[in-house]
Amino acid sequence: MDDNYCCADRCYFQVSLSQRLFSGAKGLHQNIDDGQFGIYNGVNCVDSGWLTCQTEIRLRLHYSKVSPVSISKKKFKKSRFRIKLTLEGVEEEEDDEDDELRSSSLHKMTTTLEISMISANAYQSRHSQPECGYALEPSRWTEYSIQTMDPENLELTFEFFEEELREHVVHGDVLPGHVGTACLLSSCLSESGKDNGVVTLPIMGRNSRNTIGKVRVDYLVIRPIQGLQCDMRSSFTKYWKKRSTLDVGHRGAGSSQTAKHHRVKENTIASFKSAAQHGAAFIEFDVHLSKDSIPIVYHDMSCCISTKKKNDNNSLELIEVPVKDLTFNQLQLLKLVDATMKGNDHKDLQDDDDDEIDEHQPFPSLSQIFQVVPEDVGFNIELKWICLLKDGTWYDNVSSYFNMNTYLDIILSCVLERGGKRRIVFSCFDPDICTMVRQKQNKYPILFLTQGITDAYPEMMDIRCQTTQIAISFAQSENLLGISGHAEDLLKSLSIIGDAKSKGLVVFSWGEDNNNPENRRKLREQGLDGLIYDSICDDKGEQPNIFKVEEEHSLQEVITEETLKSSTCSCYSVPCSTAPCTASKGQTGSVESDSGLSSS
Repeated sequence: MDDNYCCADRCYFQVSLSQRLFSGAKGLHQNIDDGQFGIYNGVNCVDSGWLTCQTEIRLRLHYSKVSPVSISKKKFKKSRFRIKLTLEGVEEEEDDEDDELRSSSLHKMTTTLEISMISANAYQSRHSQPECGYALEPSRWTEYSIQTMDPENLELTFEFFEEELREHVVHGDVLPGHVGTACLLSSCLSESGKDNGVVTLPIMGRNSRNTIGKVRVDYLVIRPIQGLQCDMRSSFTKYWKKRSTLDVGHRGAGSSQTAKHHRVKENTIASFKSAAQHGAAFIEFDVHLSKDSIPIVYHDMSCCISTKKKNDNNSLELIEVPVKDLTFNQLQLLKLVDATMKGNDHKDLQDDDDDEIDEHQPFPSLSQIFQVVPEDVGFNIELKWICLLKDGTWYDNVSSYFNMNTYLDIILSCVLERGGKRRIVFSCFDPDICTMVRQKQNKYPILFLTQGITDAYPEMMDIRCQTTQIAISFAQSENLLGISGHAEDLLKSLSIIGDAKSKGLVVFSWGEDNNNPENRRKLREQGLDGLIYDSICDDKGEQPNIFKVEEEHSLQEVITEETLKSSTCSCYSVPCSTAPCTASKGQTGSVESDSGLSSS
């Protein structure tokens, strides 16, 4: 990485894996052409970095549920509006005299505002707004991003204008069509105790104290990781080394319900090791937190606890319990029964054999997985989060979860501390989680998981989740690595893959359709970057993965090159009997690694 500049008090960095280089004769004047900022080898590689000490507040207006603007005044019932967000100033501190010494001009200087608009066709990002703002559209997601050093003391004002700006609504207005304002104090967000949610603001008319309606504002507060500082030594958030399509083991060696080898349970150490032995480049697994905030590996948001009925040893009753309500130690005492098994035969639970080895134990911790899985096997870590569906219900009946920033700080800290040289890619179905992972750190990339249009799963409420096309626009707008698309949707329209890749995105595929070899062939032909499927152990015998093969090949090339350099001394065979050999010095670590993630 090299070079940086500041724009509107926000730093942007030029990122690449290689430094700009120049050379010249010693003592001679050198004319250095270091190229155009942000362009390296013809590729745009500008990045806004990550949050260090500032906080980012996102305010969003969208039609995911209903129109965000509701008008009660009859005069404006049929009006359509344009909306502009302005930073009106800094909320004054009253109690602490020391706070008065702080320069309000500094707070204003370090507070920036950007706007982005996302639709299925494209996305737009702007540092400024038109004089009368932008119109709201049902198919578009409008988002305002505010970065500030003082997130508790901002005054944010939404200005409302009639979309048809033909005459003054109120005589004497500076701007025609200006009908009202809605004000939000950022302190209200912190007082709510939540980092994401919805606030409803009254829209006050321009010429009276009466309200003309209300606006529903979706908000998200992104804070820097606590207790851990990222740096610029390595960043793979947008780097992906092009290879043939990678094989990714779904939940390790495959879903317990789909894979043929039912004796190896999904998301267990045994499953991950099995996938690694059968040549998986990556293993995909799901991570969330136990009640005592330990990152654990498990797919569903809930699990089932069995109880025996009195005087009936053969009958069991299953009680569904959210995983977040059980501590790590409590989870280790459970035998695994998927929540979808309620009402089925539960012979596994009636088995009193307690000799199951640890590697088959469900709910391993994320730390354990880092310790036991070979480092040449990449991790595709899906971050689990609750999901509101289009019909107003919650997926898996779990409607409340951890604080978003706390949840991610715990998991990201674990990964950043233990990742080493392992290739790691995050993924998530929740677009806000994707945004936060991208903003909180600069080492590992994230893929936006999307199910597209399908009958296999219920439709999600969030506009950004409803089609693969808008998922692509979202990934572009947030500068994500790419998307992980539902195989069913991709197979219906294979051109989606090419479209996403033409926009600089990496594309993975997930879903049961990937278990069909013919479907996998079709997707590979389209240049797909990663295939997540269950039958990886059935299709591939025991073998090293592509990264191990590449590493061994690179090492062999180094050995061959060094051997050719000296016909009298080999550093790799019999030790020299004469002078100490110098050919091997500096070889440690000489094999280039695209660690981090990248990889792929």
